[in-house]
Formats: sequence, structure tokens, C-alpha cells
Amino acid sequence: MLKILYEDNHLIAVNKVAGDLVQGDRTGDLPLADKIKAYIKKKYNKPGEVFLGVIHRLDRPTSGVILFARSSKALRRMNKQFEERISNKIYWAIVRPEIKPSAATLVHWLKRNTKMNKSFAHKKEVNDSKKAILHFKKLRNIDHYTVLEIRLETGRHHQIRSQLTEIGFPIRGDLKYGAKRSNPDGSIDLHARSLSIDHPVTKERIKIIAPPPSKPQWNFALSD
Repeated sequence: MLKILYEDNHLIAVNKVAGDLVQGDRTGDLPLADKIKAYIKKKYNKPGEVFLGVIHRLDRPTSGVILFARSSKALRRMNKQFEERISNKIYWAIVRPEIKPSAATLVHWLKRNTKMNKSFAHKKEVNDSKKAILHFKKLRNIDHYTVLEIRLETGRHHQIRSQLTEIGFPIRGDLKYGAKRSNPDGSIDLHARSLSIDHPVTKERIKIIAPPPSKPQWNFALSD
């Protein structure tokens, strides 16, 4: 069941469920892009192939807002926005509560290991590394954990996961990056909370917000 957050003739945004693939891979699992194509085909009774452009991606165990283009023109314009960093992404992450300071900017050099499908953060530049910058602040403490709000300045492979691990605070449930235990559903507690963009046709600034998964830790994060 798709959770549609925004939809018009040019764009469609959904609240991705942890575990969904954005695009097909060697697992052969049905990707989210194909589910959305089927939804569009049925809803609008479209004959033939449905166009759907992948603008950006989220890791499989991550949840939250993800945006697709419904036309080639929208795809070109949105790709340019993401390249020029006109779009603004906000994430929420749950980590251990001792993180200090309560707000900071992290700057690392990330090197990707394709065989491991993992990125390693370094304090100084190394061969084949890319600069990674993010900003975080504490939102609130909850039972044994802390919810962080994170704004990405760059968009690198597994950036948030690797940078938080490098400072000693892996995301809850993220065994790949050093968490002590997994989550029962295989998710990690990293959620793409919002995405702000300029509409590719109207130029209107749009902010798309995705409710986090319905589980105790996120429910505490939303409570007053």
C-alpha cells in the first residue's frame, strides 16, 4: 500500500517503507519505482509504458520521503536542482543519548567500498574519497535514546550512517555501521523527514513532510 505524500502531473512523492528498494537490484525484489508505475497506470488508465524518473535514492532499511518525476522534463529540472543543492533534505535519526555537543557540523572524507557496499569516514582526505558535510542538532531525549535532526550539505553514499558511526554514535538498529543490535523488522532508525524543492514547472517552493514509522521511539519523538 503506497503512502502518497504529493502528486501532480509532474511529480509524485511517497513515504517509503523501510525495506523497500528504490530501484531493482540483484535480489530480484519488486522495487518501489515499479510499484508506483503500476499505481499510476491503474489510477489514470494509462496505455503502454509509464514514465517514472528516479531523482534521488534512500537506503533500503531507511524510511521517509522520496520523490520521483512523472515526465522527462521534470526529471531534468529536478536533477539540476539536486546537483545545485537547491533542494533541502531533513532527516531524523535515533542514536544513544550521550552525544555531545547538542548541535554540530560534521566534516569527513568518505571512501566507498563497493564490495562491502559500505562507506568509511576519514578525518582527512584519502585516495578516492569525497568530502561529506552534515549538520545535526538534538530534537529530544527519549527512553535510552536521542532523536537527532540532520541536514545534509552533501549527498554521499551512506553519508549519515558512516559519519555518525565515525563519531561513535551509530544509528539504532544499524548493525552494518556498528549498532549493538538490530531492529526486529530489519529497519534502521533513520527517516527522511522532509524534502523542500522548487516545483519544476510552477517554480513554487514545496515542502513535503513524511510521518515517521508508527513505533514507540518515533511516537515519542512526535509527542509534545
